[in-house]
Amino acid sequence: MSARPAAVLWDMDGTLLDSEKLWDIAVRELAREHGRELTDEIRHALIGAAGPNALRILFDGIGVPATPEVIAAAGDFLEERVTELMLGPIPWRPGAKDALAMVREAGLRCALVTNTKRSLAEYGLDTLGRDFFDISVCGDEVAHGKPDPAIYRRAAELLGLAPGDCVAVEDSPTGALAAQGAGCALIVVPCEIAVPEVPGRVFRETLVGLSVDDLRAATAVRDEHLGGAAR
Repeated sequence: MSARPAAVLWDMDGTLLDSEKLWDIAVRELAREHGRELTDEIRHALIGAAGPNALRILFDGIGVPATPEVIAAAGDFLEERVTELMLGPIPWRPGAKDALAMVREAGLRCALVTNTKRSLAEYGLDTLGRDFFDISVCGDEVAHGKPDPAIYRRAAELLGLAPGDCVAVEDSPTGALAAQGAGCALIVVPCEIAVPEVPGRVFRETLVGLSVDDLRAATAVRDEHLGGAAR
C-alpha cells in the first residue's frame, strides 16, 4: 500500500462548507446592480476563481467595462453582502465535519487553502472550527490564486512539507488544476459544477466515510499517473 500522506489540504467553499450558495446570491445581486441578469454559464465560470479574476469574468460576461473603479466597487459590494450572509448559519457539505475529525484523529497535519479573501474566510473558520487546521492560506495572501498552484505550494511550505507529501481535497475545476499543478495528490468531490476526469484525480460523491486508506489511495493514483507520464 502507498505511504500515508503527511497532510490534507482542504478547499473551503463547496468542499467543506456549502457556501457557494451564499456567493451565488451575492454575485447575482451584483449583476442586477448593473442592470443585468447573470446566466448560469457565467455563474459557473466564477466557481473557484480568485477575486479580481472572478470579477473580470463576471463583467466581461454581462457586458460591463471592467474599469478599476468598477472592480473596486464590486469587491466592496461582495465583501459587505457575503459578510452579511455568512453571519448566519453556513451549512456543511455532507460528511465534511467527520472527515476533518478523522484526519485530526489520524495525526495528520491540516491546512485550509481557499481563494476566498482572508476577511471572509475568517467567517468560514468560525463555522469550521480553527482547531481542525494547523494553518490557513487565502486568495489575497498569494500573488495569484487558483488555478495557479502557488497557494498550494505556500500551504505545504507553511506546514514544513513538500506538496507531494499532501493530499488536496477540492470541488472545482479551478481548484483541481491548482492542486495538481503544485504536485499534490487529489480527491475531487464535485459540488455545483462537474470537474473533468483527468488522470491522477480520485473522485468521490461525498466526504461521507472518508478514511486514511482513501488518502493513501489518492497518493497511489497520483504516483502511478506521474510514473506513467515519466515513462
